[in-house]
Amino acid sequence: MKTETGTPILWTAADAAAATNGRLPARLPAESSRAEWQATGVSIDSRTVQPGDLFVALRGPNFDGHAFVADALAKGAVAALVSAVPAGLPADAPLLLVEDTLAGLEDLGRVARLNFRGKVIAVTGSVGKTGTKEALKQCLEALGPTYATAGSFNNHWGVPLSLARLPADHAFGIFELGMNHAGEIAALTRMVKPDVAIITTVEAVHLEFFANVEGIADAKAEIFEGMTTAGTAVLNRDNPHFGRLLAAARTQGLGQVWSFGRHDQADARLLDCSLHATSSLVTADIRGERVTYTLSLPGQHHVMNSLGVLLCVKAAGGDVAVAARQFSQIQPIKGRGLRKRVPLTKGSLTLIDESYNASPVAMAAAAAVLGKADPGAGGRRIAVLGDMRELGVQSPSLHAGLAEPLRLAGTDLVYCCGPNMKHLFDRLPAALRGRWTESSAELAPLVAAAVRAGDVVMVKGSAGSRMSLVVEALLALDQSSRAGSAVAALSGS
Repeated sequence: MKTETGTPILWTAADAAAATNGRLPARLPAESSRAEWQATGVSIDSRTVQPGDLFVALRGPNFDGHAFVADALAKGAVAALVSAVPAGLPADAPLLLVEDTLAGLEDLGRVARLNFRGKVIAVTGSVGKTGTKEALKQCLEALGPTYATAGSFNNHWGVPLSLARLPADHAFGIFELGMNHAGEIAALTRMVKPDVAIITTVEAVHLEFFANVEGIADAKAEIFEGMTTAGTAVLNRDNPHFGRLLAAARTQGLGQVWSFGRHDQADARLLDCSLHATSSLVTADIRGERVTYTLSLPGQHHVMNSLGVLLCVKAAGGDVAVAARQFSQIQPIKGRGLRKRVPLTKGSLTLIDESYNASPVAMAAAAAVLGKADPGAGGRRIAVLGDMRELGVQSPSLHAGLAEPLRLAGTDLVYCCGPNMKHLFDRLPAALRGRWTESSAELAPLVAAAVRAGDVVMVKGSAGSRMSLVVEALLALDQSSRAGSAVAALSGS
């Protein structure tokens, strides 16, 4: 069902009420059309609500969405899902009343999944979830209408929200599932009910909340709990925890478990790979089908994940050769490897923005990408690193251990911030030490003042380290150089 302009209708008032066991206000004859709304989207944020959205008023630790219902309706939301009628609304405000709005959102997600007849792919892993999800979307869109989780909406409210937005007539749906505690993925996968599930890798991430990495593997393996025996698990054959994940998939009764990697027995096997500064050339065998493709994302980690993507495409019934051709069109995501050329007064620098998040394995991968970068004349390879969070008692050694991958990458200078990164800074040879500060806010101006034309600067850290402040300071150099040029022109210099 679609609007007159062809936009898919996700929810009618009657369907949403039935899905949530909610109550629609009594209709007034003159205003009956307002009670028969049709939603083309679902939103939980009044700041970004779009005309046609159903606004869900969630109660959180800092904000109560009920306080923003009037704003959402004023911006074009066709109705609001609420657990109480907010004060000050007109009597004919289009509302859907439920006991609990988060439970109501989950109900919408479950019903949307039941109505969906395409193939559903779920993605989890210690690192690479969002990049793999985006690559899957790029590949599958060449094969049919494809929906994917927006951004990193992979938690207890992001997953049901994503499901509630799922168009019933699409061919493929892709959902990212995240966690930092045991039991969280189990709840999410039972809502998503994936036909195909990929675990990109298992690494030392969120160690603060687990006794060991084996516990992390078990938590990732919860993704199989929402699958039927007809489902397909896709696993990293080169990961040390492959056997543990394989056993979990078999215990769950999955009839098909495929693997990817360099291993001779991998279903998607890397045959050859040429790594370059901004791309890679890959040749692989995907269950007997040989494919060669260009991957527009640099780094060995992206190459390995691309094998998993093609295996998911195969499991979902897609054409592997057509999908592989899409890899050359993938664009880096903001905060996850996005490159920008920053003009300076004389020349420019290259910024590699990895500021969204960090873990030991992701740091090493980013260092390797930096190592492949080619600085300009007189330029240097510079790493600007913030604390990696949630690593528990192993945090000091894991931070200090980054010295070796940085050395192997030929890094010329390292700037650090945060108490944990002090362990790395102290481990570095004196020639590599830039500056260390307590916070990114202190470090940002120091880095901006130190860079020069030809430099390649990679910025990375956990979200809590706020390394985006460093990125913003470097991007602002572009404005400064333009301002300086304008002043020089006006003065006749």
